[in-house]
Amino acid sequence: MGEVVEEVWDAHGVSDEERALSVTEAVGCANRALSGIGAVTVLGEVSGFRGPNARSGHCYFSLKDEDSSLDVIVWRWTAEKLRFELRDGLQLLVTGAFDVYKSGKMSFKATAVRLAGEGLLRQKIDELARRLQAEGLMNPQLKRPVPAFCQRVCVVTSLSGSVIEDVRRTLARRNPLVAIDVIGAPVQGTDAPPVIVKALRAAERTAPDAILLVRGGGSLEDLMPFNDEAVARAVADITTRVPVVTGIGHEPDTSIADMVASRRASTPTAAAEGVAPTFEELLSVTRQRAQRLVGSLLYRTEQLGTGTENQSQRLSAAMGARLAATRQTVEVLGASTVLKDPTSFVTRRLETLELSAERLDGAMGAYLRRRRETLGPLGVRLANGGARICSGPAQTVQAQGARLVTAGPAAVQRFEAQLGRQAAALDALSPLKVLGRGYGILESEEGHVIDSVAAAQAGEHVSVRLKDGRVLAQVTGTAPARTE
Repeated sequence: MGEVVEEVWDAHGVSDEERALSVTEAVGCANRALSGIGAVTVLGEVSGFRGPNARSGHCYFSLKDEDSSLDVIVWRWTAEKLRFELRDGLQLLVTGAFDVYKSGKMSFKATAVRLAGEGLLRQKIDELARRLQAEGLMNPQLKRPVPAFCQRVCVVTSLSGSVIEDVRRTLARRNPLVAIDVIGAPVQGTDAPPVIVKALRAAERTAPDAILLVRGGGSLEDLMPFNDEAVARAVADITTRVPVVTGIGHEPDTSIADMVASRRASTPTAAAEGVAPTFEELLSVTRQRAQRLVGSLLYRTEQLGTGTENQSQRLSAAMGARLAATRQTVEVLGASTVLKDPTSFVTRRLETLELSAERLDGAMGAYLRRRRETLGPLGVRLANGGARICSGPAQTVQAQGARLVTAGPAAVQRFEAQLGRQAAALDALSPLKVLGRGYGILESEEGHVIDSVAAAQAGEHVSVRLKDGRVLAQVTGTAPARTE
């Protein structure tokens, strides 16, 4: 068709510029040509994955093989239906159609995405790993740690391969004192998982310090027995009692058995090296532990010494504070007037009693005077008013007046007698009464009562208190009383 158009243009003399297509027309032609291909399915590996886009939710990546790559777009509604997570390295079967943007860039718009080959196997492995992790089978706190020095090791592997010889040589080279038990089991094939589980249980019954579950490298299909759920659960269960060390495949290979084991080694040889440290390593560990022990003992001793010193300082401070408080209490008690002058209490009580007696004497006199002043006018008023007011016989009135005159002095006499008794009691209690009988009170110059010959000193000036004054004297000597 294009050749016919060109011949017509040439016949009519159309120039190259006039018959040239615009960019839009050229892109449209390419797009129509690609649309004619229809839907195709492409197999390739995901590379440069980006998405989901924060705004649109679409995913973008390149699908490549050894020689070429193809830009792929997975729309949001297609990506949301996927039962696996898109990421780099997956082998995919992508169904879709080619498209050319206005920019001239070609892309492949996917309408369906499926896992292919190892990708499907890896999806199943990832789903199992997530389920076991949710159950807690990969929790490191539940796994028994591998001892620093294993005296007995049980190896679970194939007896027909070179792996067991490599493990034997490695253990013999690094530490010939390690005893080795070997339990054979197939390490690949669909029949291998139940046999591996039985071998692991048998290895646990030998009571080793550690179990080595090892095999050489291989494809993902070859390593699938170690991604089996039964094998993973058996390893996870045994690790709670006996540490399991895995060395499966090579460095990039990671199986579910590796995830649930106590320790994962990159190769079988590395697994053997991990349970059999060399004599030099053991000596180094012993020296390090000895240094840590010595350091710990020194630190502990220093702590105890510091604690003892601190306790001694606190005890000294507490004893000082206690003694200071006791000293202050004694000083306060020593400054008490009762201890300085025991007779001062009696003296104060006597003085208070004398003042009370004087106030009582004055109060009784005033009370009697008020009673006389009250009763006198009343008697007169009754005598005078009775005659005027009462219309009764004059004799009755006179008799009642006489009774009143007689009752007044009688009432006064009763109070006078009571006052006399109280005054006599006060007079008997007064120290002045004692002085009135010829006794005296010996006092020092400071006014303190001297109640013992031990309190008097020769040459000291004293005073003797008598009933009518004081006698000043000087002590010329003392004579203690004789004890009969």
